[in-house]
Amino acid sequence: MFSMKKFFGLLVIAAVFLACNNNTPDQPIDTSNNNPAAPIISYTVVKEHPHDTSFFTEGLEFYKGQLFESSGGNNDGTNHPSAFGIVDKSTGKVSIKATLDRAKYFGEGITIFNNKIYQLTWTNEKGFIYDATTFKLIKEFSYKGQGWGLTHDSTRLIMSDGSSNIKFLDPETLQVLNIMGVSDNNGPVGNLNELALAGAYLYANQWQSNLIYKIELPSGKVVGRIDLDNLARQAQQRFSGANELNGIAYNEATNTFLITGKNWPIFFELKLN
Repeated sequence: MFSMKKFFGLLVIAAVFLACNNNTPDQPIDTSNNNPAAPIISYTVVKEHPHDTSFFTEGLEFYKGQLFESSGGNNDGTNHPSAFGIVDKSTGKVSIKATLDRAKYFGEGITIFNNKIYQLTWTNEKGFIYDATTFKLIKEFSYKGQGWGLTHDSTRLIMSDGSSNIKFLDPETLQVLNIMGVSDNNGPVGNLNELALAGAYLYANQWQSNLIYKIELPSGKVVGRIDLDNLARQAQQRFSGANELNGIAYNEATNTFLITGKNWPIFFELKLN
């Protein structure tokens, strides 16, 4: 009697025979990422301006034709102020308008919306709101996580926290309205820091790199990259104390970007090509 065991044995032998005589080569599985990287955006340096090398730049923004800059500092032996003020573009010096206690707060990004200046701190989960005319403190507010970069659109504050997420806040309640993840062809893009809005796009520099990402709204997709390695090298050649790139301000009046870094001796005014 023909047993089931022998039947399955013959099936195995037949399968092996067919595999050995199959003339079709094995097709390797393609595990590579076929999505192209976002293109590099070229630029032209229109002009250079002096920058205050004592400012550990955390925020940069134009408002009513004036350039505002914020700096972070603590009691670590450096002279970096934890403050913000208005930049004299002829000298680079900052006329400080508000100062934080460096023993408590490391100042971060700023933005100006509806005649109010919003200022973040790094790890205290606390921000400050000032009158943009008198610079008097209006109130404090709280948020979850770290505070890094800050800008705004026509209705919302836009905040980075060092991750790949961008938070959109109600400027009155300071509550998070929604969160946008930023990604490129390799996945989430982390360490997003200083922010600037120009038209329909958000620009963000990446901490510990010399890249600025052009980000599509509201998708969060990276659609372009600005490689500023050359400018960072120039800053370090001119001042040995220059630290990382951080500081993006879009000037709508001239359609140019002002770029600097922590303790850089220069602002570079760029026109994107």
